Amino acid sequence: MQGSTRRVGSMTDVHRRFLQLLMTHGVLEEWDVKRLQKHCYKVHDCSAPVEKLEDFISNINSVLESLYIEIKKGVTEDDGRPIYALVNLATTPISKMASDFAENELDLFRKALELIVDSETGFASSTNILNLVDQLKGKKMRKKEAEHVLQKFVQSKWLIEKEGDFTLHSRAILEMEQYIRETHPDAMKVCNICHSILIQGQSCDTCGIRMHLPCVAKYFQSNSEPRCPNCNDYWPHEIPVSVMTESQPQMAGTRKALARGAPSGEA
Repeated sequence: MQGSTRRVGSMTDVHRRFLQLLMTHGVLEEWDVKRLQKHCYKVHDCSAPVEKLEDFISNINSVLESLYIEIKKGVTEDDGRPIYALVNLATTPISKMASDFAENELDLFRKALELIVDSETGFASSTNILNLVDQLKGKKMRKKEAEHVLQKFVQSKWLIEKEGDFTLHSRAILEMEQYIRETHPDAMKVCNICHSILIQGQSCDTCGIRMHLPCVAKYFQSNSEPRCPNCNDYWPHEIPVSVMTESQPQMAGTRKALARGAPSGEA
């Protein structure tokens, strides 16, 4: 069926190829998703106009709904880049990972997840994670093996490593939000602006509310003297200048950085 004559709620070869390629990547940034969409049109139906991405994905989701699968859109916590991931709504994210990881490896991930969610910074040190290997279920794991497994999580886009510390990849946050809400209701944090789960962000020193960095940037973008949206006390942190755009591959830094004359991305 050609894309120009398809019915609402049906998929053409363009949609099917797009879905297959998205599945192989797991998660993609919006810019790459748009490039992927154009590629699929070029391969299968170059004569049809490229559908608006939101409508294109909505059409796919209407077909996937009965399979309890959905293409979900989210943003990265550090700089607000829009991302898309294919999420299985019928199984827990940990169950989805079971086809790629052994029982003791999954338990290592659970323990890393718990440390990350419990932490104030949204990071867990490799040392603290590796110190839990003796408590893992299933086959025993040496610390050297555990280091290798952590890198497998990084390569699979479940974790991100920064200078020896680990946090959740945007894919994990997007796919595991409901799981984290259900399994860590007391430890999880929520953004005061978008009300989504928060792993990394800023907090008010007075009342303790938290906000994602992109939400901070958007909320305070026109305020020369930013104040907490909850208690109205002065916001004590540097304010990110802007969130991600397609033509801007990195956040522009902070207001203080710009005042110092630092180039974009070097703050």
